[in-house]
Amino acid sequence: MSTELLFRDDAYLQSATARVVAANERGVELDRTIFYPLGGGQPGDSGVLVRESGERIAIADTRKGETPGSVLHVFAVGASRPEPGESLMLQIDWTRRYSLMRLHTALHLMSCVVVAPVSGGNIAPDKARLDFDIDMTLLDAERITRETNALIASGVATETVWITDEELAAQPDLVKTMSVQPPRGAGRVRLLKIPGIDLQPCGGTHVRNIAEIGGIRVTRIRNEGKHNKRVEIVLEG
Repeated sequence: MSTELLFRDDAYLQSATARVVAANERGVELDRTIFYPLGGGQPGDSGVLVRESGERIAIADTRKGETPGSVLHVFAVGASRPEPGESLMLQIDWTRRYSLMRLHTALHLMSCVVVAPVSGGNIAPDKARLDFDIDMTLLDAERITRETNALIASGVATETVWITDEELAAQPDLVKTMSVQPPRGAGRVRLLKIPGIDLQPCGGTHVRNIAEIGGIRVTRIRNEGKHNKRVEIVLEG
């Protein structure tokens, strides 16, 4: 059974109700969720599931389930197991998620400042990075910081756009990432649009307006191999 992904329509949902579909010693699957599962360089969400009794079930991680379209909410050590059919209140760790959203959106902007194929990327609550297939001499931390922050200061609202698999196939330049390809086969693909700045496939969570990022700083640039020049950033403010 596919899990309804509530965060796809509203990444700002901090709580919701859901019903238990299945549970085992590792975690629980729900009929719908606000928890983002690990994917595309973005970590899975953590948080709690609250039973009607008030008991709190700690969720340490969120992953894609074994069946296509399902989401597994991974229990923290010692967490109790809910029963199939049980109704739960979902609460994500919003402070952590919001940091991930700000950093994820910032990486989209940085990919417009550094014009090169993206060979990898990763996001953590306190930092993020992109790897580029580019000559090391073309990467300057001060310039990347300055130009990315100039884009952030423009205060553009982000948009979600859906296109068909066929439309994506006809526009291969939309895909910047060499290591992660957008999922195909469901009939349509989700894109993040930052009008006048960026448009690319992405299933992650992002801020509504890029001004919410607040500012970034490049902390390190290093050589990770022939096709991987790594640029790491943190949030400022």
